[in-house]
Amino acid sequence: MADNLPTEFDVVVVGTGLPESIIAAACARSGQRVLHVDSRNYYGGNWASFSFSGLLSWIKENQQKADLSDECEDWRKLILEDEEAIPLSSKDKTIQHVEDFCFGDQDSAEGVEEAGALPKLRVLGALAAQGESPGPQEESPAEMGIPLGSQESPAEMGIAVGSQESPAEMGIALGSQESPAEMGIALGSQQSPAEMGIALGSQGSPAEMGIALGSQESPAEMGIALGSQQSPAEMGIALGSQQSPAEMGIALGSQQSPAEMGIAVGSQQSPAAAEVSPGSGEELQGCSEAAWAAAGDGAGAAPGPGAAPSTADGDSAPQPAKTETAPSENAAQEPKKITYSQIVREGRRFNIDLVSKLLYSRGLFIDLLIKSNVSRYAEFKNATRVLAFRQGRVEQVPCSRADVFNSRQLTMVEKRMLMKFLTFCLDYEQHPEEYQEHESSTFAEFLQTRKLTPSLQHFILHSIAMVAETDSSTLQGLQATKKFLQCLGRYGNTPFLFPLYGQGEIPQCFCRLCAVFGGIYCLRHAVRCLVLDRASGRCKAIVDQFGQRISANYFIVEDSYLSESTCTNVCYRQISRAVLITDQSVLNTDSEQQVSILTVPPLEPGRAAVRVIELCSSTMTCMKDTYLVHLTCPSTKTAREDLEPVVQKLFNLNTEKETENEELQKPRVLWAVYFNMRDSSGVERSSYAGLPSNVYVCSGPDSALGNDCAVKQAETIFREMFPAEEFCPPPPNPEDIIYDEDEIEPEESGLNNSPEAKPETSAEESSSEGGAAVTKEE
Repeated sequence: MADNLPTEFDVVVVGTGLPESIIAAACARSGQRVLHVDSRNYYGGNWASFSFSGLLSWIKENQQKADLSDECEDWRKLILEDEEAIPLSSKDKTIQHVEDFCFGDQDSAEGVEEAGALPKLRVLGALAAQGESPGPQEESPAEMGIPLGSQESPAEMGIAVGSQESPAEMGIALGSQESPAEMGIALGSQQSPAEMGIALGSQGSPAEMGIALGSQESPAEMGIALGSQQSPAEMGIALGSQQSPAEMGIALGSQQSPAEMGIAVGSQQSPAAAEVSPGSGEELQGCSEAAWAAAGDGAGAAPGPGAAPSTADGDSAPQPAKTETAPSENAAQEPKKITYSQIVREGRRFNIDLVSKLLYSRGLFIDLLIKSNVSRYAEFKNATRVLAFRQGRVEQVPCSRADVFNSRQLTMVEKRMLMKFLTFCLDYEQHPEEYQEHESSTFAEFLQTRKLTPSLQHFILHSIAMVAETDSSTLQGLQATKKFLQCLGRYGNTPFLFPLYGQGEIPQCFCRLCAVFGGIYCLRHAVRCLVLDRASGRCKAIVDQFGQRISANYFIVEDSYLSESTCTNVCYRQISRAVLITDQSVLNTDSEQQVSILTVPPLEPGRAAVRVIELCSSTMTCMKDTYLVHLTCPSTKTAREDLEPVVQKLFNLNTEKETENEELQKPRVLWAVYFNMRDSSGVERSSYAGLPSNVYVCSGPDSALGNDCAVKQAETIFREMFPAEEFCPPPPNPEDIIYDEDEIEPEESGLNNSPEAKPETSAEESSSEGGAAVTKEE
């Protein structure tokens, strides 16, 4: 159990945010013994995703300022005379000013239950009051108490309700002498990240990895095969499709398994259509058969528990596609009326990110996903359009060459101007004479010297470079524009990718990699203090909530866990965030399934530009006929004060009875939440008081669009700890895997078909590798 962990590790990581998860994966991959703990009951920290009911619980938790000052401090008795304790914070203070509003029809939602949810605890209490004993199914929620990235039930992870088999069976560390329960169960939470579909004694069975049996390809190819140079059509992504093929596979670690997606009430897909292999073409509205054929017979989605097996011949494709075409056309003309009770009932359809980001298709983060093969644990959808807000209207920005020449909003002269400038930006370093005079100017001033029309200047500044109008230099603008252009065309006609089921999937993917290589995970496991050895000045151990001392060589701590006394000299920035559920898109087109990014320029001097990301239901982040809208900007005031003016410009906040004629064209907000989040990125290590040299601090999310900052931080910390080790090296080639002699002996009689596979050679090679055994990938 969690109160009986091993007492020695190489690395202890506190917090499961993205930087900590990357470091944990890199350390485990290099052969270090890793303990990864989090006091929360979900993975990701401020990078997490929640279902709707999970988010409501999160909101309630952060609106209640619990006083934990009288907490028991018996752990202080465990500190010896030659040691000193550095207390850690027991309360997360990174979220402030949380305000939520319901603008939809709040029609008696009190008695509404979430579709597909486990029996509520109140039901068990009612049974007990009536003298009845609950059945075996009602005793098993303990097994499923920690949904990954959500506070919702684990039925989404493919764990059978009432099952007597826990995810511990998937938790065996490579070459470990520990039992599966010790290595795989999230001790203290009764779940581990190993539950996310990885048999830790192997590289992951095909079914668990989302790989079709017999396939040698990764499930990332079910959406977009990261690293591939193929066009979107070849990858099975029909640009402009009503649904991305990526959404049809199993998103490993998703908060809703495809099996659940196929059978839940109000599902968009039939059970048979919930599991699709690229090449089958099932449940794709508007997706051409040629695009699917180009995808070939790549990796398919493995059926989840309770799901009907997928078909590869596409026989069942016409029926679901036809049945949904007519409603979608009607919805484009007149949005369906969505009530609050419907949102509550379909709450498991939502995967709402606390931090809103997109992934540039080229950059440090995508390179890391490809190099480490973590991309096989997730699926991605290409952002379909880049928008601009100008003169009170939302317009689509032409960014690729084809978009520019097909645009009807630009004159022929403007098209030539734009293409000429974008071509210059791609290799601006080769023409320093073009910009050297303006290096001290802002990028906006530089654009005015390039003979560009005001509309082109607006598009380039706010939608392509996406830099601040008053603060960004010419070089910063040119670099941002070049990065945007370099990312075009790799996976689609925009530079951005979005992970299906939300950004909260990404930290879990790296947790899986760590678990595969022997990491131990414990949620709901608080760390009371760091133990400092006064003689050496180094941290030697932690003391957990059970009073157990756990020793390690290195300690990684997420910033929110540090006490106020440690952070006295730290000056934090804040991020203003808003999440809206709306009934239609900010820019309606023929296709309802759009993933859009929009930058709204500052409405007043002194304010920051607001980044808006709109997600459709095919991203698996919201229910059908709704859109999930994220707004983000650096804070100047509270989140509501910063973002509500932009919300009022883009959306209708009135109820139906109060709606005026000019507001009818705007999307209606059904529900909204505003909150401020701490931005601890960029804080110097020296700002933290009294930190030992072997304790490293990871920051929370920043306000930037991508995740490169987290990757840089993780790699820097890893190289300081293990300068001789490679950072997240590629996984071993199955043909090059070396077996321990003990593992080969029981298989010799049935599987030793090669005369070259001699036990003596294997043992010798194994000893030369330090005795580390890696099990062959299936």
